[in-house]
Amino acid sequence: MKWTIRVLALLLMTAAVAIYLAPGLVEDRQNHTLDLPPYRISPEVQELHQRMTIADLHADSLLWNRNLVRRATRGHVDLPRLEEGNVSLQAFTVVTQSPRNLNIERNSDSSDLIRYMAIAEGWPVRTWNSYKQRALYKAHQLRRFADQSNGELVLIRTRGDLAEFLAARGNSHRVGAWLGMEGAQPLEANLANLDDFYAAGYRMISPAHFTDTAIGGSAAGVQKGGLTPLGRQWVLAMEAKGMIIDLAHASHKTLLEVTSIATKPVVVSHTGVRGTCDNNRNLSDEELRAVASTGGVIGIGYWDTATCGKDAKAIVNAIQYAKGVVGIEHVALGSDYDGAIDAPFDVTGIPLITEELMKRGFSEREIRLVMGENVVRVLSQTLPD
Repeated sequence: MKWTIRVLALLLMTAAVAIYLAPGLVEDRQNHTLDLPPYRISPEVQELHQRMTIADLHADSLLWNRNLVRRATRGHVDLPRLEEGNVSLQAFTVVTQSPRNLNIERNSDSSDLIRYMAIAEGWPVRTWNSYKQRALYKAHQLRRFADQSNGELVLIRTRGDLAEFLAARGNSHRVGAWLGMEGAQPLEANLANLDDFYAAGYRMISPAHFTDTAIGGSAAGVQKGGLTPLGRQWVLAMEAKGMIIDLAHASHKTLLEVTSIATKPVVVSHTGVRGTCDNNRNLSDEELRAVASTGGVIGIGYWDTATCGKDAKAIVNAIQYAKGVVGIEHVALGSDYDGAIDAPFDVTGIPLITEELMKRGFSEREIRLVMGENVVRVLSQTLPD
């Protein structure tokens, strides 16, 4: 009997350790950094970089089992590293559903890998079978991180919040954060849920992620259709609330339909351009122009599917191409950090983009716009009062 109890206790301890370690082991396999810090940055580049407002439209850091207030040895983003990279504004985007065998061509919504992550990471039981509860839980986590940060991480919900934060930031390295939702699954086909997400702090939502939703088609979905009737109501409701429409992952039809009826700027939070990296994940010239026609911005991603490269040169190739199609006023950064990607550098390496832009002959005004001021403009035009 004693032997049986000991074996059972050992098995339970082993299972507990496995559950505790599993999320970290999974992230170590998913969020690679190809060139590890520290990065060599010239004084000239560093001087300009430190004077700018840097903004990034997309990071999935809330998905992983890390305290973002503390510096980590894995992943791409946390508060200390954001401060070191002089990132002023960071969108934290929440993933609530991910299919098996993820790819950029065709995905069914019949599987749900995030459920297993929720169990392994110890999310509340209510999140295991509810996309809505997952989104609300992650909003709670970001608020908790802000509360733990001693004022270093500031949540941005309104235009007033944004203006006050930027005016007070000065030479400090505080970070302003806003919440985004990657895919509209948490709405659960009910627009009344938008009120709950607004109250929780969400200010940016995309109609679809890798699968089609009740709002609209995904570029990597099965049907790849346009906006549904509910989706058209969603566009109006989003604009009425001062919430930003994010067209990353949207199907061609959905993107064109949203931009045709939008009365406020939209964004594509993280993408590449087909002009430098031709695949189904990236935007055509027609799609670039459609987003720009709303006054919106296109966030250029850092991973190889977006750029067909693995360094700052490839990122700037895409920025330069987009500039040529729609003008520098519509180009921004959209890293997709911590989005299960191989990043060329972590967030402390962002000055490498500044350096490459300088090498290409971009003016200081152009660099300031693409590195953050375009995003500030869109936030100022779209967030609620």
